[in-house]
Amino acid sequence: MLHERAYAKLNLVLHVGRPRLDGMHPLCSLFASIDLADDVSAEPAPDGADSVECPGVAGPNLALAAVAAVRDRLGGALPPIRLRITKRIPVAAGLGGGSADAAAVLRIANRIAGERLGATELRELAAALGSDVPSQLEPGHALVQGTGELLERMRLPSLAVLLLPAREGLSTAAVYAELDRTGGGRDRLNPRPLRRLATAAPAELAAALDNDLQPPALALRPELDETLARIRAAGALGTALSGSGPTCFGLFEDRPAAERAAAALPGALVSELRSG
Repeated sequence: MLHERAYAKLNLVLHVGRPRLDGMHPLCSLFASIDLADDVSAEPAPDGADSVECPGVAGPNLALAAVAAVRDRLGGALPPIRLRITKRIPVAAGLGGGSADAAAVLRIANRIAGERLGATELRELAAALGSDVPSQLEPGHALVQGTGELLERMRLPSLAVLLLPAREGLSTAAVYAELDRTGGGRDRLNPRPLRRLATAAPAELAAALDNDLQPPALALRPELDETLARIRAAGALGTALSGSGPTCFGLFEDRPAAERAAAALPGALVSELRSG
């Protein structure tokens, strides 16, 4: 049996451009990889058919789409496999859990097939699965551009994270639709300020959190504004929504400070930016 970790991500900065002719929105985002992770395992399928067991997740699973993508490229080099995903990353939470799982499955499937796919081919398959998948092929901090396919690895300062997931998820498509309805989206995306921010002191980085999807997400779920206020009141250096939400997060100087704040916020999770 093969195992991989699938790490969650935070959008510390997410700038979104106006939609292209194909309807996709270009982005410029500073991703942080955090130590909250799902476990993904794979073994030969005893009944000769691909399958995935993922308690708590109903409906189509991007992990099976990742298996299909590798098999379409390699044919019989990839035998049928059975996947099991142990979820720790909240579902539909703006933390990239499904994308991280899919990226982990791409890595596993390629290993099973004898590492026949190179890095470029894996990125192509990942980009076709979703904009967050390419950055998770090699989990780490990154400056992400295009529609997720352009990656530049970054180093970030050590910070702790308090996550406050919502009970109900939030549709990414609905958030983007609200962004478009209100005329949101930038005419120009500039990566230079994000590169500079990656080398900033922790307090400066925390104070510069920025997410273009936060206003449309709050328009759809106004109660999240109160959640952000509660995290700020608990002592966070900075707060934001991650991705399209609805998970709210705050950055703290260290884990003890985040854990003290979490004690007063039911349902809060504490994590850290991964080293490197």
